[in-house]
Amino acid sequence: MRQENRIDYVEIPFTDLHKARDFFSAMFGWSFQEWGDDYMSFNDGRLDGGFRRTAEPAPAGGVLVVFFSEDLERDLERVQDLGATISAPIYSFPGGRRFHFVDPTGSEFAIWSAESKPENGA
Repeated sequence: MRQENRIDYVEIPFTDLHKARDFFSAMFGWSFQEWGDDYMSFNDGRLDGGFRRTAEPAPAGGVLVVFFSEDLERDLERVQDLGATISAPIYSFPGGRRFHFVDPTGSEFAIWSAESKPENGA
């Protein structure tokens, strides 16, 4: 059941829908439905959304989609293995730690974790 005043659908612009689908499917296991050459919808197991084709990647500094992770180091390695580049390495902030990455199509995202790792490795 939909609830008023809550985010209901997320639509993300990408320059290459198939490359984006392959990345997010491999990274998070999302399912997809293609709706022609310029649009595909996804479900992440909880939220529905869409990928729409654009000529340019979304500009840096715009809306940032942030994913949650139980293991930040694992997912930093996974995004790199899948062709993303790290735009901000893991850093601490009040409430957790996170990193930013640019996916293979040029769009920036972040992954955060509530876990806290000792800075000195102890």
